[in-house]
Amino acid sequence: MPLKIPGLKALKSKFFRRPPAEIPEVSESVSQPTALDVGAEQLGKTYARALLGATQAEGSTDQVINELNELCDEALANSDQLRAAFASPRIDASEKCRVLDRLLGGSAHPTLLKFLKVMANRHRLAHVNAVRDAVVKLHDEATGRLAVEIRTAVPMTDDLRGSVTHQLNMHFGKEIRLKEIVDPSVIGGTVIRVGDTVFDSSVASRLDKVGRVAASGFARQLIEKSEQFVGN
Repeated sequence: MPLKIPGLKALKSKFFRRPPAEIPEVSESVSQPTALDVGAEQLGKTYARALLGATQAEGSTDQVINELNELCDEALANSDQLRAAFASPRIDASEKCRVLDRLLGGSAHPTLLKFLKVMANRHRLAHVNAVRDAVVKLHDEATGRLAVEIRTAVPMTDDLRGSVTHQLNMHFGKEIRLKEIVDPSVIGGTVIRVGDTVFDSSVASRLDKVGRVAASGFARQLIEKSEQFVGN
């Protein structure tokens, strides 16, 4: 019996025409490949270059990337069943294409829909997140933009976002693409990641550093006392 996708009705994506009414039932547990996997990362780059080539020729790159981000970060992130359907080898390509039509037809950019169907027919939909990651990275490199991830305990206000973006622009001398993440574990301040470099000004980080220093001092005292005891 076909299974309705839970949670998609709650999504507020601007480009979803409507949630898909049904997808084929998938019972097996599916593990999504990530861009950390070497094979998925390389495949992602290959498909990403093809997608960028098509969108750059027609001037739709920004729109397609935005819609691909929403597909990955909203629809797939919020539906285990949809992720399973994309990844399952038990569902044939034609049925996956029908799922794509119900999910995106008439609302997503035609180039994106056509591209996803090509991936489905080549049994590569399981790697859509790796493709998205590669598309964003390659587009940033081509446009000279710098991707910056910022974590805060609560959502940033428009004023704070503007101030942070301006300061980062001035510091790095590049246009900034800000990725905001709300993380309740960040106590005060912010955690900013630029590539492999992390700038952590949170209270939690400072407390952690104090704790490590204190623990180190306590351990050193224990060693000194043990040496005195042995010496006696």
